[in-house]
This record gives sequence, C-alpha cells and structure tokens, in this order.
Amino acid sequence: MSSAIILFGHGSRDPLWRLPMETVAARLRHLSPGTPVRCAFLELEAPGLPEAAGALVAEGASRVTIVPMFLGTGRHAREDLPALVRQLETEHPAVAFVLQKPVGEDGRVLELIAKIALE
Repeated sequence: MSSAIILFGHGSRDPLWRLPMETVAARLRHLSPGTPVRCAFLELEAPGLPEAAGALVAEGASRVTIVPMFLGTGRHAREDLPALVRQLETEHPAVAFVLQKPVGEDGRVLELIAKIALE
C-alpha cells in the first residue's frame, strides 16, 4: 500500500452523527478497493487523527490524504487541523501528508447542496 485517505471530522457525542462520514468511507472503499480509508475526529470520538494516521503508516502508507469533512473553514480547519498535520509530519517524516481544503469549499459540493435545497 502506498496511498491512503483519512476523512476528518469534528466528532460528536451522538453516535448517529458519524453515519454520513462512515457512508462516505464505505463509498470510497467501493470506488477504490485498494485504497485504505479511515475516519478520524478532532474531539469527542475516537480515533483521533494521530491514531488513524499512525495505523495507516504502520500498514505501509507513504502518502496520506486528509479530507476535512467541514462545510466551511472555521478555526478547527484553519488552525487546529494544520497544527495536527505538522505534528504528523514531524512524527512520520518519510510520509507525505496531503491536506485538502474542507469539502464545503468545493464548488461541486455547493452546487449539489443548492440542487438538493431546490427539490
């Protein structure tokens, strides 16, 4: 394995909150069966980003793409997440960590949300 994906969310005490993320993870596994996919959370749920990334690195990942599952770029996406990624880069210098923009900044996602709202 060389490439892997982490879907990163805030986390919640409500176990149903993570269902959409788990659904996206399952869809990714279906679309790309050879690509390991994990969900990770900032707080209130496990695993955290360091644990999810560490597991993927232990399995042989040399490139990990982190997808922030946020609609907007708030403090967590702007400050907390980049700090966590810098920590990962220090702990795993041989691994390339690629931090994508939050999914809500992708025009395709915004277009789809608008279309759903019009239904």
